[in-house]
Amino acid sequence: MAYVFDTSSFIVIGHYYSQQFPSFWDKFDQAVETGKITSVREVFRELDQEASVAHLSDWIKCHKNIFTIPNAAAMRFVSTIFSVPHFQTLVSEKNRLAGRPCADPFIIAWAKVINGCVVTEEKERPNAAKIPNVCRHFAVDCTNLQGFMERENWTF
Repeated sequence: MAYVFDTSSFIVIGHYYSQQFPSFWDKFDQAVETGKITSVREVFRELDQEASVAHLSDWIKCHKNIFTIPNAAAMRFVSTIFSVPHFQTLVSEKNRLAGRPCADPFIIAWAKVINGCVVTEEKERPNAAKIPNVCRHFAVDCTNLQGFMERENWTF
């Protein structure tokens, strides 16, 4: 199974410093090399603005190839997501007006297209337009970083 990582999960792993968590980074890098971990270009753009830890910024720049550009199938699914009026709020007015990137619909669409699993730290909330809510609505698998590590039987 492929996992599509959200910005929030990359921010969390940014706290796993390579000097203190070498075995985590060995496994993570191996999963990236085998194509098990992927993401989308909009996550790269968000991280460019939000990644505050130097080692994470460096890692992201060295692994830019995992941040895919949406293909036609993904763009059609983004359109499907936005056909639900409530889910149009995935892109906040504040971000839209500021021209800031918004990865959420692209993450969900890419996971749907590749039959993968979204990895996000967002929590499902009743009546919210959060990644887990949208994933549930469209039957897209979704977990958080801990769930990813449990599914992959990672222990350290």
